Amino acid sequence: MTVTHHETSHASTPSPDTDAPVGVWLNGARGSVATTAITGLLALRAGMADSTGCVTDTGMLRDAPLASWTDLVVGGHDIVDTPLEKKAESLVDSGVIPAPVLAAVRGSLPEVEQNLRTGYDARTETGPLAEVVERLAGDIEEFRARNGLSRVVVINVSSTEPPADHRPEHDDLDALTRALADPDDKALPASSVVAYAAFRAGCGFVDFTPSTGARLPALEMLAQRERVPFAGSDGKTGETLLRTALAPMFTSRALHVLSWAGVNLLGGGDGATLEDPRNARSKLSSKSGVLPALLGEDVTAPLHIDNVPDLGDHKTAWDHVSFEGFLGVRMSMQLTWSGVDSTLAAPLVLDLARLTAAAHRAGHVGPIEELGFFFKDPIGTDEHALAEQAHALAAWANGLDGRGDS
Repeated sequence: MTVTHHETSHASTPSPDTDAPVGVWLNGARGSVATTAITGLLALRAGMADSTGCVTDTGMLRDAPLASWTDLVVGGHDIVDTPLEKKAESLVDSGVIPAPVLAAVRGSLPEVEQNLRTGYDARTETGPLAEVVERLAGDIEEFRARNGLSRVVVINVSSTEPPADHRPEHDDLDALTRALADPDDKALPASSVVAYAAFRAGCGFVDFTPSTGARLPALEMLAQRERVPFAGSDGKTGETLLRTALAPMFTSRALHVLSWAGVNLLGGGDGATLEDPRNARSKLSSKSGVLPALLGEDVTAPLHIDNVPDLGDHKTAWDHVSFEGFLGVRMSMQLTWSGVDSTLAAPLVLDLARLTAAAHRAGHVGPIEELGFFFKDPIGTDEHALAEQAHALAAWANGLDGRGDS
């Protein structure tokens, strides 16, 4: 992607010897989150937007050896063929992307479009999954070579999948490899096929969804073999972000939470996807572990997700917290969170690309538990308290060796 631009100032100054540029390969590249991230990145590069919402541009990570915005090149897979420009226009109509921002970067979207390829559609694609993996990995490798990239980070921002049933092959890489060669054996869900392809291409992988992704022992074995990092799962952008900040308040003040009920209302593609109870199970499972971990005990915590199509990308969450204090006196706290999901998620996607690329360059292999700050269901750690996660992230990222293993 060759875009004429002026680099915006940002707190995280790249190390002089950082080998750039870096590829950001989005699985689900034509969706709302990806299109918002792409449009936002182009706006940052063109000096048309500031980096509000980007943690990597704050003083907290001032010493992290991160690639600059101008050094990020975007490509991706998707199973739909809606042009990015048309998708961005729909997001302007729904209030996700400001019209002046799209007007400023519209001319650059076709250049990103040239880096997009057809993804894996489990509903229609036949043949062995091994061939799918080779095709997807080949697309990523071609993208890396054609753009002269030092490395590529693959980020899954596609629709949420149902939880995958466990199979013995998921625990053993050799057995999984044999299963993938069988044309009649769909041994992996689509998100895990994407993770497998990322690792085979020598790329770091991030799952921004609650889907299975890289969370299988066999895939961790593959990541270790290929010497690549990965992180996830399920980006923490709204109600759960609020819970991870507020729940520690109750425990630190010795207040006993009796129940914490929540209702989520959303529309758009996520709302339609989560209307399917099978897909909703993945999201509810990802969200449900947070409160017991933070409060130190099981707590009554009913949670509902409802599709309200006219809300589009605007999401509302209501929480009711019942707790007791001194002498058993009952009290309550009620909260309303109203946000725009893709606008909250997109800067985190860009943050995760920069941080995972830096980890890869520094020689990190396997799960990056310090990136748990960004996720509802973090891989490699049981820590959910937002403040503690922020401290861990800062200490880790600021201590990365910018030279690393090339």
